[in-house]
Amino acid sequence: QVQLVESGGGLVQAGGSLRLSCAASGRTFTTYAMGWFRQAPGKEREFAAAISKIGGTISYADSVKGRFTISRDNAKNTVYLQMTSLKPEDTAVYYCAADATSTAHIRGRGPDYWGQGTQVTVSS
Repeated sequence: QVQLVESGGGLVQAGGSLRLSCAASGRTFTTYAMGWFRQAPGKEREFAAAISKIGGTISYADSVKGRFTISRDNAKNTVYLQMTSLKPEDTAVYYCAADATSTAHIRGRGPDYWGQGTQVTVSS
């Protein structure tokens, strides 16, 4: 069992940067592969990025590749999403996710656990 709490969302201008954080508590953090999803208004939740238990494997959606960077600090039980070159279409609620198996499970069948989300709004 793990609890996930996102932070760092807010309003940013197009072309700007923002870093999201997800703090995990409960079970040992390194037990989980971690990821980020996002859901824009009127759209389905979509995968954005994932990172394996010790960071050796990273996966990005094509829509964010080259602009977003996922990382983790296991000493702080925290996963990050560094977002740069933000576009209005990046506007969404961003959700942290955890899976006990792998990044493949996060991207495929879906994660075991979800955070409650943090709003990111990118203005033109």
